[in-house]
Amino acid sequence: MCSASGLRTKLVPVRYAQAQRCFVVPSSKRSGGTMGVTVETISPGDGRTFPKRGQCCVVHYVGVLQDGTKFDSSRDRNRPFKFKMGCGEVIKGWEVGVAQMSVGQRARLTCTSDFGYGKDGYPGVIPPDAVLVFDVELLRLE
Repeated sequence: MCSASGLRTKLVPVRYAQAQRCFVVPSSKRSGGTMGVTVETISPGDGRTFPKRGQCCVVHYVGVLQDGTKFDSSRDRNRPFKFKMGCGEVIKGWEVGVAQMSVGQRARLTCTSDFGYGKDGYPGVIPPDAVLVFDVELLRLE
């Protein structure tokens, strides 16, 4: 059963020479810096089919720390990862970032720690307060 996360976001598009970025900032911005997820398109999708709450997203991804250390990869397992959009099954950075991707799109999601694993990290894998970078490809919706 899905529950509402109550997340409200403000989208601020910024154009660059090679990529389009969209920085997402929570509406209840804390002091001490910018928080959220940056979505940078690597290759475009269909531009029409975006995930909706409750849909199953099928993705391939590679997750690395800011220093480039890989901590997880569905590509290495040769098995796509599935999650239900808007149901709290993944970190907030994915909920917000993947929701802005269209089917077929490949993007780099850079998540601040509050949109990742926070001050606790994930012991033995992700250090506390880590910025996470994901190469995500939205393969299909089910």
